[in-house]
Amino acid sequence: MTHPTAIPTPLTLMGAPGSPYTRKMRAVLRYRHIPYRMLRQGSPEHAALPRPKVPLLPTFYLPDQNGEIEAVTDSTPLIRRFEAAFEGREVVPPDPVVAFLDALLEDYADEWLTKAMFHYRWAHEADAQKAAAILPLWGRIDAPAEGLEPMSKLIAERQIGRLWVVGSNETTGPVIEASYLRFLRLFDALLQGQPFLMGHRPGASDFAVYGQLTQLALFDPTPAALTLREAPRVCAWVEVTEDLSGAEPGAWLAPDTVPDTLRALLAELGRGYAPVMLANAEALARGAEQVETRVDGAPWVQRPFPYQAKCLRWLREAHTALEPADRARVDALLAGTGCERLFE
Repeated sequence: MTHPTAIPTPLTLMGAPGSPYTRKMRAVLRYRHIPYRMLRQGSPEHAALPRPKVPLLPTFYLPDQNGEIEAVTDSTPLIRRFEAAFEGREVVPPDPVVAFLDALLEDYADEWLTKAMFHYRWAHEADAQKAAAILPLWGRIDAPAEGLEPMSKLIAERQIGRLWVVGSNETTGPVIEASYLRFLRLFDALLQGQPFLMGHRPGASDFAVYGQLTQLALFDPTPAALTLREAPRVCAWVEVTEDLSGAEPGAWLAPDTVPDTLRALLAELGRGYAPVMLANAEALARGAEQVETRVDGAPWVQRPFPYQAKCLRWLREAHTALEPADRARVDALLAGTGCERLFE
C-alpha cells in the first residue's frame, strides 16, 4: 500500500516505557525533532481510535492513502516512512552500502537482542517480580491497590508463557546470556572509537540497539547489574541516547573506513543471529514444528517464528536491490563474519 508523503504533526502514538520498540521510536522522534504526543493505554482517547491488526507497541495513528486514520505498528517500516515524510536529521545513511549495514544491525537488535531482553525479564525470578509489579502501573498510575496483585499475576503468567516466541527456554537460555555478554564487550569497544554504530551520528540501528538496552541496561535487575559491571560505558550511552534532540549530527560512517570494532560486532551477528535466522526460515519452508541448529557449538531449539522469516526475506530483497558494485562492497565487508551466509 502506498501512503501520502505528508503526515500531520504532532504524531499520535500509544506505547509504554517497558516496550523497547516504544523507546526506540520515541528516541527517533526526539532526535529528528518530529513533534509527537503519546497516549496512555486505555485512556478514553485511545479507546476511541482504531485497533491495529496485530496489537503491538508502539502503535501510531496515521492517515492511510485515503486520509483515514489507521493504526500502524512495526518500527522499521515506520522509520522509513518518516524518512520520506520529514526532512532533516535523517537516521537512514545516504550511502547504500552503509545503509545496508545499518538495516542488518537494526534487524539484529530488533530480532536477536530482543531475545536477551525478553529472556532476562521473564526467565529470572527477581526480574519477573519487578516487571509484574510495575507493568500494570504504566497503563494506569492511579490503579487501585487491591486490583494490582491479580493483574500482576496475569501479566507474568501470560509473558512467561510467551517465552517460546523469542526462543527462550532451558536449552537456549545459556546461549542467549553468553551472546549478550559478548555483545556488551564488543559494543563497549566500538564506543571507544566512535559515539554510534553509524559513525558520528546515529542510524536506525543505533536506536534499535538503544531500545533493547533501555530494558537490559536500565530496568531489569539481572542484565542491568551485568551491564554495569561489564560495560559502564554502555550504560552511559543508553542514557545519553534517550534524548538526542540537542545533538548536532556529525559524519556518517564511510564504507571504506568501517572500523575493526564494527567488523567484530558483525562477526557476533554471524555467530548467533545468522544461524538462527537461517534455521528458522528453513524450518518454516518445510513446515517443521521445531527449529534446530547450533549457536557457538551449543544446541538451539525453538518453535518457528514466521515474522523473522519475513525479516530475512526483506534483508535479502534489499541485498538483491543493491547496484552490483555496492553489493560487491557489502559482500566484501561481510566476508568471514558469518553474515554472508544470510545472502548466499
